[in-house]
Amino acid sequence: MIRITLDDLDDIALGATFLGTGGGGDPYIATLMTRRAIAANGPVTMLSLDELADDALVMSCGNLGAPTVAIEKIMGADQPPNAVLALEKHLGRPADALMAFEAGGSNSMMPIYIAAMLGRTMVDADGMGRAFPELQMVTFSVYGAPSAPMALASEHGDTTILDIGDDARAEYIARGIAIRMGARSAMAAYPMDGKTARRVAIPGTTSLCQAIGADLAQSRAQNRDPFAALIKMLAGTHYGHARVLYTGKVTDLVRETRQGYAVGQVTIAAQTGDRQRTDGPPLEIQFQNEFLAARQGSALRAIVPDLICILDSEMAQPITTERLRYGQRVTVMAVSAPPIMRTDKALAVFGPSAFGLPEAFVPVEALDEEEMRHG
Repeated sequence: MIRITLDDLDDIALGATFLGTGGGGDPYIATLMTRRAIAANGPVTMLSLDELADDALVMSCGNLGAPTVAIEKIMGADQPPNAVLALEKHLGRPADALMAFEAGGSNSMMPIYIAAMLGRTMVDADGMGRAFPELQMVTFSVYGAPSAPMALASEHGDTTILDIGDDARAEYIARGIAIRMGARSAMAAYPMDGKTARRVAIPGTTSLCQAIGADLAQSRAQNRDPFAALIKMLAGTHYGHARVLYTGKVTDLVRETRQGYAVGQVTIAAQTGDRQRTDGPPLEIQFQNEFLAARQGSALRAIVPDLICILDSEMAQPITTERLRYGQRVTVMAVSAPPIMRTDKALAVFGPSAFGLPEAFVPVEALDEEEMRHG
């Protein structure tokens, strides 16, 4: 058991932006809200999965919608807690612990914020180990924990309960409701007991966000290579493999909000004088809220569910899809996903085919070996 205090929030937000692989929503506003909630109500208690009682009621919480909308449409202060309260009322008991859907972006802050607002405990775990755009794209669903019943809440105080047996269909219907709530709604879903949570969740992701954020911040303060330091740090985690794919400048960007998602492609080209000179053609990265596939010419460099992360080359600040701009000088990193996300069952739910990508999944470390053989 640990206590999350005001001093922890900036590091968690920074690490969550990295693990968000471009998605999950910019954590700036969510961090401000969480800071205010903890200042008013005190630190939040966070348990490990192993500390949960077998019969504890655990529910996941976060926001559903397009991250581009979140910049202009700030969530209501009561909106995320209202989703949890609505699901608690429907189930007839309060949650013993709250858990993040995803480790990335603003959604990493939601269980901390709601726990502070409602006086609840949270769990150091999530269902993605990164961010994904659809609610069924979680290890909870992959390994048999259903999303229903779930609650959605708007900033106007509207709440609705959905009880749908198929998680993909639940995504389809919930997305339609979220669009009519202004393309952004708060959600509480995947209620489960503690025994199930230990089986289906990815452990330690909030504390990992904090470790990544602290590592990046320390690299800046000590004027050392943040990318090399981060690669070394991740090697000691269940993510394992990380490397720099490309360094260059954003030379083209196509981005639109479509059916509740931020979709498009960014092109990054090498520039004369880059600190880490990149050879070969430009790198093109396809995204749907999150960065899904990186291709350099005809070569695949990384693909979902492995993580593709874009950072500012000078400050090593992770950049979300909605913050991408023409002319930014960036460094692209690839990180291997935890083993629980690479099984055949998992790839069927959030592998390349789930996004309509033509390539099969190839682990980023295997792609790196192939590049070195042909390099």
